[in-house]
Amino acid sequence: MLIHPQKSCLLVVDIQEKLAPAIYEKEELIQNSKWLIEIANILDITIMTSEQYPQGIGHTIVELRDILPKDQYMEKTHFSCMAEPSCHKMIHDSNLEQVIVIGTESHVCVMQTAIDLKQQGLEVYVVADCVSSRNPNDKLYALERMRGCGIHIVTREMVAFEWMQKSGTETFRRISKEYLR
Repeated sequence: MLIHPQKSCLLVVDIQEKLAPAIYEKEELIQNSKWLIEIANILDITIMTSEQYPQGIGHTIVELRDILPKDQYMEKTHFSCMAEPSCHKMIHDSNLEQVIVIGTESHVCVMQTAIDLKQQGLEVYVVADCVSSRNPNDKLYALERMRGCGIHIVTREMVAFEWMQKSGTETFRRISKEYLR
């Protein structure tokens, strides 16, 4: 299935201040996530952000915080966003059928959220170059497990091109010039 811009949202899971320094290839994760968030903003895609126990792990990293919608944050203590009542409500109240998931850690909050979303009948896409864990093996096996559960494993460019749907538009030209070099 293709990702449709009017049916999808971007879910940014727990890219937080005190966890980020320990994440494998964190700079790549941050840059790739920022790239996709900026494109989502240009295309007016709904973006929601979760924070796992921010009192202890800190808030979303500053590099992303400034480009994320301030009114779409969800605080949680459950690993899965869908197990946290306030997160569950915000995601379901969006009435969107497709959820594109990025964040950390691949094998914990990202995977549990993705599996719960899938079990609740949503189409789930995990962006492989926008997720990571402290240990690269955890990411590898989490992606493998999610694929086995019927979750689509995609790249950030796949998402961007599916959101844009066609070339020849001002939006395509802008994104092509600024992001697709």
